[in-house]
Amino acid sequence: MIIIPARLGSTRFPKKVLVDIGGLPMVVATAKAVESIDMVAVATDSEEVAKVCDSYGIKSVMTSKDHTSGTDRINEAATRLGLDDNEIVINVQADEPFIEANIIERLKTLVKRNVKDESVMICSAYKSITAQQAKNPNLVKVVTDESDFALYFSRSLIPYDRDGGYEEYKGHIGIYGFTKKMLQRFCSLPPSTLEKTEKLEQLRALSHGFKIAMCQVETKSFGIDTPEDLEIALKHLNAPKN
Repeated sequence: MIIIPARLGSTRFPKKVLVDIGGLPMVVATAKAVESIDMVAVATDSEEVAKVCDSYGIKSVMTSKDHTSGTDRINEAATRLGLDDNEIVINVQADEPFIEANIIERLKTLVKRNVKDESVMICSAYKSITAQQAKNPNLVKVVTDESDFALYFSRSLIPYDRDGGYEEYKGHIGIYGFTKKMLQRFCSLPPSTLEKTEKLEQLRALSHGFKIAMCQVETKSFGIDTPEDLEIALKHLNAPKN
């Protein structure tokens, strides 16, 4: 099951999940990009978002306005949908309308590989980025160990390149994979100081001693966090195809 959390009240970009992307509201464009992989539902706190999704034939689930993270929101939606504990749940951010279906498949495979490891709470993905791209605080960075488990996520430039010449920066892609059981365990944990400081929900798992399994993917997708990102997205849509 793919669940897309769609909160209407974005502080940096109000109502961004409904902005037009190639003739579709962003959240609908994201849903349609992944609907060939699995069943899709949008978890929202907004009647307006729900009505828009319904008008395009996208299932919506109303959730509380009090959730502090998208993962908490999809946990409520998964419960309302009656998903089994072993059901794989993929959390795709509503601002990823260019996400490729094959990345979702990779993530599902990673969840299956780690499902019996009680120390793993989340599975996710990253892409290679340039040092210049890594300076953007809206592009979250991740550092991983030799087995591709996350060590830390940050909006800051990590790792710090003291001597110069480092070229292996990793940009986190805003998708997460769980089983329903893993999802419930994550949401049973209290938000951590690091999570609240960086405004990155995945830090909750690391702060409480759990692992996040990562995989590297090739993608041209990017999240739309600001009006400037939207301008880039529209240029991407209008660019001539080879």
